[in-house]
Amino acid sequence: MPPREPKVVALPRNPKRPPHSPRGPQLIARPIPRGERGFLAKVLAKAELATEDIDEPGRLFWRFENPDQVPLGFGGLEIHGKDALLRSVVTLPPAQGRGIGRGIVVALEVEATALGCRTMWLITTETMRFFERLGYAACDRAAVPEAIRGTRQFSSLCPASATVMTKRLR
Repeated sequence: MPPREPKVVALPRNPKRPPHSPRGPQLIARPIPRGERGFLAKVLAKAELATEDIDEPGRLFWRFENPDQVPLGFGGLEIHGKDALLRSVVTLPPAQGRGIGRGIVVALEVEATALGCRTMWLITTETMRFFERLGYAACDRAAVPEAIRGTRQFSSLCPASATVMTKRLR
């Protein structure tokens, strides 16, 4: 069954805490339909992340914004059965250092879980420590399921020297 189109998701926050609280700011996730990902491509290119396949079938991307509709970042998923590949998490420079990246990853984990995934995978060249703090662990490429190894992200877009990380979803 192909992945469903993502829906708008508002992540709750404690209204007694300010937006920069340790629990994170309120983020609203808006799906970015295929064919409408030009701005996403520009942001990813500037962050030196892959853009070549973002409009291919099966790529799910969201724009994350605050309640005033100010864009704060982007993130995506590829769903492969019980496995999800985390794609292109980026926080826009004015929003960096405020927990936005963490909120984006959590939102994408929730979406992957809702889609029936049990394990999240990612490939990174520079952000291992960030993902380790979120519960991801480096793993050997041989441990990666065939469906994930067969993605363009894994097989050709990311260098062979990139670190593969994984996390079991609840």
